[in-house]
Amino acid sequence: MENQQEASKASRISRREFLKLSAAAGTGLAIGATGTGAILGLMTPAKKAQADVAGSEDTISMYGAHQAGIITPQQTYLYLASFRITASDRASVIKLLREWTKFADLSTRGGTAITGSNRLVPPADTGETLDLPAAKLTTTFGFGPSFFLSEGKDRFGIGKQAARYLQDIPRMSKDFLDADRSGGDICIQVCAEDQQVAFHAVRNFIRLSTGYASLKWMEEGFISGGSGKTPRNLFGFKDGTANAEHQTSSGYEDVVWTGAGEPAWMAGGSYLAYRKIRMLLEVWDRTSYSDQEDTFGRYKESGAAYGSTGEFDPVNVSRLPADSHVSLAKQTGQRIHRRAYSYTGSVDLRTGNVDAGLLFLSYQRNPEEQFIPMLRMMQSKDKLNEYTAHIASGMFACPGGLRQGEYIGQRIFEG
Repeated sequence: MENQQEASKASRISRREFLKLSAAAGTGLAIGATGTGAILGLMTPAKKAQADVAGSEDTISMYGAHQAGIITPQQTYLYLASFRITASDRASVIKLLREWTKFADLSTRGGTAITGSNRLVPPADTGETLDLPAAKLTTTFGFGPSFFLSEGKDRFGIGKQAARYLQDIPRMSKDFLDADRSGGDICIQVCAEDQQVAFHAVRNFIRLSTGYASLKWMEEGFISGGSGKTPRNLFGFKDGTANAEHQTSSGYEDVVWTGAGEPAWMAGGSYLAYRKIRMLLEVWDRTSYSDQEDTFGRYKESGAAYGSTGEFDPVNVSRLPADSHVSLAKQTGQRIHRRAYSYTGSVDLRTGNVDAGLLFLSYQRNPEEQFIPMLRMMQSKDKLNEYTAHIASGMFACPGGLRQGEYIGQRIFEG
């Protein structure tokens, strides 16, 4: 609350007041050395600042024990971007992480840094969120296995700092993975209630990476479930019902947040597992209603498992088809925190089929124990495999939350 109040005060400072401050303190003030971007955050038009103060519930702090965007209630829009580090030295990587942190701090508070005194150079912000609120923007950072060791090489002297369970997801028997759209050194999950706000953030992360990293792949997703309702995927079934089983402080400790044996920077962190799953909509749409429900083991309209009446009623596996999606998930005895989004892409001009499906995201404390056994069982027996294809994959270690004055990944390099 104190951090939000401080951010609110900062956002009320107009550009004219900022220019007075910077003139008095010198240009070093605008650059900042801590990585929090507090001074850049002052460059917010007064009109926008007033709107943000009035709607402060639109901001989600990026500081705390855990990164925002993991157990945060899902926002409507997602951009997931993976970067390949092109810098060759440790100092350059740290500089990039500092710049990203400055921008994340600024944008999650609803600020912009669009103005500048030199009209002959590009502005400090792309500007498409000028006069828009923060829209519950969150930015969540994760580091892939190749960030620590790439082809056996410790590029930045941090190989020994790798998270305990961080490894690429093993290839499964029914995978059709595109290597160019999988993995990566650093992944940034951007979520917001306004698509333009979300895209503005990921666009500027890309812009700021110039000379230090290149974009490897990016995915765009959406959900819509209504207030208090579980979102539905493109097959029309509710997605994420099982999260209700662990949505307590103790449940998150058991399921999401990392435990003992991890490097210090992973305290309060989690592992992000990513799978891009194409849904064969044209095949599914020609499947009978009863076969669709048998595939999931749930009633389509209510979301209740077979043999139950309510969506969140306990599941009796004996009442479900043996190869149904829910039955197999329950048989593993494992829990994960689902945070999936739907996607739609291009049309195959030869067939007229739509590239659409699910950006499956889950967070867990130990992917070797929780996620990978579940994935293996699903890939080998799940009836849903008749209607889906896994086409991209990735595993990322997401650090614990930031303290003010700290930059993303600081404890990896300085811990």
